[in-house]
Amino acid sequence: MKANNLRGTLRTDLPASVVVFLVALPLCVGVAVASGVPAEVGLVTGIVGGLVVGLLPGSTLQVSGPAAGLTVLVAEAVAAYGIGALGIIVLAAGCLQIALGALRLGRWFRAISVAVVQGMLAGIGLLLVAGQLYVAGAAAAPGTGLEKIIGLPGLVGRLAADPQARAAAALSIGVIGVIVGWGRLPARVRTVPGVLVAVVAAGVVTAVADLPVATIDVRGLADVIRPPFGELGRLADLAVLGTVVAFTLIASAESLFSAAAVDRMHDRPRTDFDKELVAQGVGNTLCGALGALPLTAVIVRSSANVRAGARTRASRVLHGVWLLLFAAALPGALALIPLPALAGVLIHAGVSLLPVHTLPALWREHRGEAVVVLATAAAILATDMFQGVLIGLALAVGKLAWETSHVRVDTHDHADGSIRVAIAGNATFLRLPAMLTALADLPADRRVHLDLRGLRHLDHACQTALNGWVAEHNRAADVPVVLLGCDVLAGRP
Repeated sequence: MKANNLRGTLRTDLPASVVVFLVALPLCVGVAVASGVPAEVGLVTGIVGGLVVGLLPGSTLQVSGPAAGLTVLVAEAVAAYGIGALGIIVLAAGCLQIALGALRLGRWFRAISVAVVQGMLAGIGLLLVAGQLYVAGAAAAPGTGLEKIIGLPGLVGRLAADPQARAAAALSIGVIGVIVGWGRLPARVRTVPGVLVAVVAAGVVTAVADLPVATIDVRGLADVIRPPFGELGRLADLAVLGTVVAFTLIASAESLFSAAAVDRMHDRPRTDFDKELVAQGVGNTLCGALGALPLTAVIVRSSANVRAGARTRASRVLHGVWLLLFAAALPGALALIPLPALAGVLIHAGVSLLPVHTLPALWREHRGEAVVVLATAAAILATDMFQGVLIGLALAVGKLAWETSHVRVDTHDHADGSIRVAIAGNATFLRLPAMLTALADLPADRRVHLDLRGLRHLDHACQTALNGWVAEHNRAADVPVVLLGCDVLAGRP
């Protein structure tokens, strides 16, 4: 029976692991180069994602490795603190993920506003595309997101004047064209990933035509593995700790949202979010100890794994084996990959992060959510990843507070000359101006019956304002206010 199970696993998961390996290889290299670290560092993270995270419980079929979604944040950290500090940041983020998972907080990441996540991914996508356009044009990219956007007209001028820049741009455009076109071919052909075909084709064209474009600088695994324990003192820096928190939150949210998406693609056991968060934390702790990139679950590799017919964790573990064998036996092959080809791969990946298909419908049906998406993306472009996400979360909370704080003020004249004012709903400070305006319009010479029995919630600001209005009205009027449901007003009989 066990032999049959093993044969069945090998029949489905072995081919799937090869497909995932072919998808992961160029992405590991491309994300590393775009992050400002050696290409082999991305392979180290991919290997850990396969051999370590792949063995741990949590999700069955999703695959972990370096992700385009963290590229901008990693590049900012490397630029600010140096490549030596990257490992300790990743290690600390991994330990924090383990703690969050052990405390069973993994499921709470699903409570993050989808609009904020979409805005975050859109902001990342825009920064990634803007930065890689400079690589595609053989130019140095400016430092900030806004500078990258503002500098694009100058990049166009460079393309018009520099033949080397035009050659690099043509190679990037060709890679994007192959990736897009490959996705429209029959399924049997698409078993070979279009990303790999595009990168290999670009390498061949570059070598045959002797194109004047830059290629990857190869160092070897032994030269890029740098335990960061001499950088432990960096964790006393509040700015570094902020980066650790940003890595933790963004990597965890991306991994768990990916898990939810992958679960909808197969009928295997569902993801245990707390165990998956621990698994991601273990992987990041090890990546940090090796001085590698942070890892997350990656939807591109995970969906390729599912579509290739994987049934167990064996496929993702084996893909890590193939990455290790490639890094050990064929590292020189990386030197044949042109940088503009990787730029094309990452531009395509960045565009896929933009909500170009969902945003128009979201604008028509839930305009407030669309505003949060756009504002979060814009904030990331204008500031940085961490601040942009915080701004997006604040907007989402503010939008929720506004939508849930509905209060209704109804006024009725009674035959005896008195006025009944009924206030119902959720009275928060956001609705206080409208509520006080309605009360201020009441005549001072008539008895007022203030009915508060319909209030489901009364915050401190509204409670204080109502008490103040009652006291003021009683001083100005001949007859005191009659309170119904007066128990909601603290300090009143």
